[in-house]
Amino acid sequence: MNLHPNSNGLNRRQFLDRLAKAGISITAACAAGFWFYDSKGPTLSKNDHSSLILPDFSIRVPGQKMSIVRGEDRVATLRMALKSLGGIEAFIKKGDRVLLKVNAAFASPALLSATTHPSIITEMTQLCFQAGAESVVVTDNPINDPASCFTLTGIADAARSAGARVLLPRDDFFSPITVKDATLIRNWPVLYKPFKDITKVIGMAPLKDHHRSGASMIMKNWYGLLGGRRNIFHQDIHSIIMELAMMVKPSFVILDATTSMMTNGPTGGSLSDLKNTNTMIVSTDQVAADAFGASILGRSLDELPFIEKAEAAGIGTADYQKLNPVMASI
Repeated sequence: MNLHPNSNGLNRRQFLDRLAKAGISITAACAAGFWFYDSKGPTLSKNDHSSLILPDFSIRVPGQKMSIVRGEDRVATLRMALKSLGGIEAFIKKGDRVLLKVNAAFASPALLSATTHPSIITEMTQLCFQAGAESVVVTDNPINDPASCFTLTGIADAARSAGARVLLPRDDFFSPITVKDATLIRNWPVLYKPFKDITKVIGMAPLKDHHRSGASMIMKNWYGLLGGRRNIFHQDIHSIIMELAMMVKPSFVILDATTSMMTNGPTGGSLSDLKNTNTMIVSTDQVAADAFGASILGRSLDELPFIEKAEAAGIGTADYQKLNPVMASI
């Protein structure tokens, strides 16, 4: 594998310029050895200077745009949240090809709440097919070995049992993406191929503490689409989360706060890190979903700059009350 910085079409000077524009310390980047792509990440051909963009998958639905349902049964709260927004038929139409972007980052069991819970993956897949979807694919680019992550989390079995196709990342699935008005995501390898021919995208994430960004929710979940030496972006974590939200315009998102990781995120590892917060959030506004999630974690927006950055970029609203969310309990 070619690990030279030119492998994604950037020379050393261009890379330095990008870091400078993003406000990242060049000294810090050098100290971390960030001149190279991660050995686990894909590289792009020297001759491939093209850059793609992801389509806009957002949809306009009549009525309410956000639902917050309290209850212990995550499948039941998900069903009610969708029903309160007009049902799955308000989002998924006959013939739709749906992509579920899950969080499969770690090879840990579902009970540790570090990844998207398999029960709601099964439920969403079944609901999409009931609404007439032609296909459903489930994907992520995990931190740990993809096959192990999708297996040990239960995500692979949950998806396949409901008829979804699981797409594990491969080098040829990545293509260079440039996000308009971004300073970080420019000609950067992104998990692009699973989005080919997709008509609807649903982001599905657990609610977690995160030692770098303060919280991992919907917008942070798009981080799993990045290839290359993506840990370089930890130097400006809040800006990269905002740019990822600029890149992905989902049809709607699901933030599962049934059991939230309150401490030691994003990996956790102990049941003592968890709290039964018994809440399910469904929204067409990913910024609003994260803003409400922050309140469950006890974080102020000042502690999570990526939320205000996303609002300033016009991605959504940090004042979720403006959406007059449907509130319910079961």
